[in-house]
Amino acid sequence: MPELPEVETTKEGLKRDLLGQKILKVEISNKKLRFPYDKNFKKRITDEYILSITRRAKYILFNLSNDTKIISHLGMSGSYRVIDKKLFHNNNKIKHDHFIFKTEKFVVIYNDPRRFGYILLHSDITSEHNRLKNLGYEPLSKGCNAKNLSLLLHNKERNIKNILMDQRIIAGLGNIYVCEALFKSGISPLLSAKKLVNKDKTPKKELNSLIKNIKKIIKSSIMLGGSSLKDYVNTQGKMGYFQSTFNVYGRDGEECFTKDCTSRITRIVQSNRSTFFCPSCQKK
Repeated sequence: MPELPEVETTKEGLKRDLLGQKILKVEISNKKLRFPYDKNFKKRITDEYILSITRRAKYILFNLSNDTKIISHLGMSGSYRVIDKKLFHNNNKIKHDHFIFKTEKFVVIYNDPRRFGYILLHSDITSEHNRLKNLGYEPLSKGCNAKNLSLLLHNKERNIKNILMDQRIIAGLGNIYVCEALFKSGISPLLSAKKLVNKDKTPKKELNSLIKNIKKIIKSSIMLGGSSLKDYVNTQGKMGYFQSTFNVYGRDGEECFTKDCTSRITRIVQSNRSTFFCPSCQKK
């Protein structure tokens, strides 16, 4: 599933080409995505200008001139392609293209083989969409710090891996980056979250380290264009390269990279998701 760095990279690619562009024509396939399109989907966005493109957690938000927002989630396998209109032909369309819109200069195509993504509309400027209103801290925001997190974690019995995957606490983190951040911080994914907090609700040094490593890893991944494992490519069809830096993710049974560590990376299942970690380096 595309996580925050992949969504951020996609957002920046869309933003680079589409700001100020007018949506002239909209096409949607007869294949259903995770949720149905708005019944007036085409009408509500056609002839509107794209004023800004932002990201919240794993959502891409197209903010239009009529105060409508297109809320796009890439699901498990979604991606966008942006093609120069002069170079576009119908044979540029490929299998699993589900949503296409044309502007003065570009053709934008949403492709999703597994069809677990979705595209929603929201026009109420007085409130957030239900999918957005309960999201937690953005990982790269100032508010995402050890002090604030300690207030949320001090009474949490759940393991830290599942806590970090909870979008109501930190929004946008996914399995890859949680596994990598826990490894960098030397924290076991099985550790109860409250054990990272002192009795006076202040953060322990391990929690400070964890938040710093989350931010560092997210920034590094964005710099490298995200992680391409199966389906993810950016808006120009290029892969990301962060997967070449993985310490634990997807390395079950392989030797740990830590100097003098003789353990091998272990895979366990937590809440139906694979967790990768080093049992020697992550004992805390």
